Amino acid sequence: MTTNDIIKPENLVYRKPTLLNDTPMHYCPGCSHGVAHKLIAEIIEEMGMEEKTIAISPVGCAVFAYNYIDVDWIEAAHGRAPAVASAVKRLWPDRLVFTYQGDGDLACIGTGETIHALNRGEHIAIIFINNAIYGMTGGQMAPTTLMGMKTSTCPYGREADLHGYPLHITDIAATLEGTTYVTRQAVHTVAAIRKTKKAIRQAFENSLNGQGASLVEVVSTCNAGWKMSPEQANKWMEEHMFKYYPLGDLKNLL
Repeated sequence: MTTNDIIKPENLVYRKPTLLNDTPMHYCPGCSHGVAHKLIAEIIEEMGMEEKTIAISPVGCAVFAYNYIDVDWIEAAHGRAPAVASAVKRLWPDRLVFTYQGDGDLACIGTGETIHALNRGEHIAIIFINNAIYGMTGGQMAPTTLMGMKTSTCPYGREADLHGYPLHITDIAATLEGTTYVTRQAVHTVAAIRKTKKAIRQAFENSLNGQGASLVEVVSTCNAGWKMSPEQANKWMEEHMFKYYPLGDLKNLL
């Protein structure tokens, strides 16, 4: 390999994936969505599935993913992405089919669709961004909001007697017979990003190969909703979120 070969764009490790277009992202500085988008685009490109991927986005911050990743997208009603993905995969079994959802969408409004799609063993991948808050609509409490955590709808902190307990939706998914791969990852460090990329790649391959349902939770920050700087949000996530949502594989049958 010559020096000219090394500096070619296709040989650069840190180049932008070709599936990420030039539309400026609307996410707040420090938001985890941007990193997740880059990983998804890289994986689809590496798998050579640019023309055979169908993604479903619902409502919330995740809704605008279709603006940034150039694959075929379907817009689903709030929480209904797994149901739509199930229909798509049954109609086009040779396609890579995945949903991209936040915690308010997946673990609250869409709890029924999520649980039953996973339990049926639909051959889809679900990417679940968990920042423990409703980021787009004003920072309200989500099912995943931690105990004592303050939001616009629980300004004094989440209390069990009043609000109930945080929902471990990923742990529930691991108990379902239809799931083959369930994991919880993050994107706050380079090492974490590499693990998350590997996890998403496995979930995508499971979908493509018709190997049951996969769920990849990405524990994330929402520095705007948490009212912190990006650096403070990452530190808070490490100190608090990871204790309640520990990282690692919960189930891997393949």
